[in-house]
Amino acid sequence: MLVRVLPNLGRVTEMPTRSARQLDQLLAGASEVVVREVFGNTNVQVSEITHDSSKVVKGSIFCCVVGENTDGHNFAQVAKNNGAVALLVERRLEVDLVQVIVSDVRSAMGYLAAELFDRPSKKLNVIGITGTNGKTTTSHMLAAILNQHGWSTTVFGTLTGARTTPESTDLQRSLASELDRGCDAVVMEVSSHALTLRRIEGTAFKAAIFTNLGQDHLDFHKTTEEYFAAKAQLFGKKFTKQCIINRDDVHGSLLIDSLGNQQGIEVDAFGFGDAEQVQANVAKISFVWRGQKIEIATGGNFNVMNALAAATAAAKLGVTAGDIAKGLAAASAVPGRFESVSVGQSFSVVVDYAHTPEALQNVLQAARELINDAARVIVVFGCGGDRDHTKRPKMGAVATKFADVVYITSDNPRHENAQTIADEIKSGTSEIGKVIVDLDRRSAIAASFANAKSGDIVVIAGKGHESTQTIGATEISFSDAEVSRELLKAAS
Repeated sequence: MLVRVLPNLGRVTEMPTRSARQLDQLLAGASEVVVREVFGNTNVQVSEITHDSSKVVKGSIFCCVVGENTDGHNFAQVAKNNGAVALLVERRLEVDLVQVIVSDVRSAMGYLAAELFDRPSKKLNVIGITGTNGKTTTSHMLAAILNQHGWSTTVFGTLTGARTTPESTDLQRSLASELDRGCDAVVMEVSSHALTLRRIEGTAFKAAIFTNLGQDHLDFHKTTEEYFAAKAQLFGKKFTKQCIINRDDVHGSLLIDSLGNQQGIEVDAFGFGDAEQVQANVAKISFVWRGQKIEIATGGNFNVMNALAAATAAAKLGVTAGDIAKGLAAASAVPGRFESVSVGQSFSVVVDYAHTPEALQNVLQAARELINDAARVIVVFGCGGDRDHTKRPKMGAVATKFADVVYITSDNPRHENAQTIADEIKSGTSEIGKVIVDLDRRSAIAASFANAKSGDIVVIAGKGHESTQTIGATEISFSDAEVSRELLKAAS
């Protein structure tokens, strides 16, 4: 069986095979949608649904989403010109098309899309994974296990498209396409943005996993409480009755307590204590779980928790412990997740996506455990622009506490000044003598390698799998792993 990573969920590359639906029948089937008013004759045939006017084809219902920067209602005429036969709106428009008025287009379009594509999630084994750190690694580990179990499995997430979780119209279409291809399961990262913006409405999850909660996206959610409340929406009868939750995380523990009194909800908790005889190096971890020896081609002790999340969920889905062990053994390393880069140099190099204080601490602590007492941990990292400012000094504090040498550099500054970002990171650092600021990321990586001695470990954090760097409105080609290989080969 095949584990697939869908290449791009934001672009319609293959339409699912479905018959057109009469609009009034479609509305009747999507009973979750509360329709305020309908203007026009609903005796029209709907064959597609989209929130993007440029993707409208003949027979589409166009969903006028009110966004932060644009209002879909302003593109209704464009949608009509492109072939739309109906509009989903929050207010009546001067456009000669059938108009279905609802209070919240974002929420309603998910249910309409699910109904139009014949509720694909109910015919698949869809597993949702949410949390601050570990979603991508856990999803790939779980997919490998389900593959071993005999289920053709696809992963939707950070590595598959512009958004971790696509808009609901794209999501439902993609689920239907996977079903048409003969897929058995979809393992899906569910972001807090997706939950807040109603992207998973209409999706039925066989199970949901909570990895942890740290500091991230507070530019969007404003407070940790709001961030946690967004994540918590995935767990409960609306989306799933099977919940797999990290009991070692304080918010995981709170989530377990909150679900305890809900009838019909099944909670399976996991924690580091479930693993025995844990061993780890730069490229591998192993431990014993439920009597099975687990070996995975991914380094770092923190990845034990990701493996436990995947294993516990798989067991809940009926996979045997033996197949779980075989699946994890077959799982390939995930790009940019504690990714070892070696061309034979005398020190270790690891590239990781860690871009939160908690993730950076986990990676640096894992790195420390892999070297002897005389060796050093060297870290190269920055913080993204146009994102949460409050985590920057915290990441500086983490870096100086858990690393011996710190290179602060540029990440994706976007429309912010890279020096300003670096200054905010540096404001949280201690032991200033071991902190070097070099805003040229390639130069900073090269300097860290020149500084490294035999037995040291260099951690390059923040961008992980990303193959570009965003400066202003410009994207330049930049891969931490590839740049590292180039520099290491040039120095050898």
